[in-house]
Amino acid sequence: MDFKIVHIDETDSTNRWLRDSVFDVVVAEYQTAGKGCGNNSWESERGKNLTFSMQIHPAGIPANEQFRITEVVSVALCETLAPYFNKKVAIKWPNDIYVDDRKICGILIENRLQGSEIRDSIIGIGLNVNQRTFLSDAPNPVSLIQLTGQEMDRDALLNRFLETFTRVEASPTCGQDYRERLYRKGIPALYEDRSGRFKATLIDVLPDGRLVLQDETGQQRTYAFKEVQFIL
Repeated sequence: MDFKIVHIDETDSTNRWLRDSVFDVVVAEYQTAGKGCGNNSWESERGKNLTFSMQIHPAGIPANEQFRITEVVSVALCETLAPYFNKKVAIKWPNDIYVDDRKICGILIENRLQGSEIRDSIIGIGLNVNQRTFLSDAPNPVSLIQLTGQEMDRDALLNRFLETFTRVEASPTCGQDYRERLYRKGIPALYEDRSGRFKATLIDVLPDGRLVLQDETGQQRTYAFKEVQFIL
């Protein structure tokens, strides 16, 4: 797929900028109000990272299967980053990209519906590339330059991702690949829900995107987004 790409200096949000645009991808040097999931903000030094949004028009994806888009984007980012260093790149449910226990990339997906199907999806991505120091209170950010010691060409990285996204989108194993890359899968760890902290093992993510944990009593607990937190 050939993507129509535009580079801009500054915007409040690349997702908002792209919403009524004729372009497929917008890349910003700086976002004044970059967002993560929920009410989270995204710290990014001007001109150092890859902050962009892309708009796709999925064919025939029902609204209740929209998590497939999360799977494609997450797997494509993991496969894009994996060749750059000898560390595991994992997906912290639902769509943060981690290297070891540190966050290198965040994703924000906004779907618009037409009837019972997805009409289009705007996918915002913030990837830490050449930023050496993080000043916010985010607990565990990391960048490519911190991991490799080398400054990266951001345009080359974007092109690699777009090529990988196109390939992964057509892959029949994308859902399986997503689950195999899950952060903490099969490892007992601490979590917290509205009842408090508990120890559990991540065993699966359901097709609708809900997380399945198994606690120390053997009971399975199922959570939608924001109903449970990973304790880092």
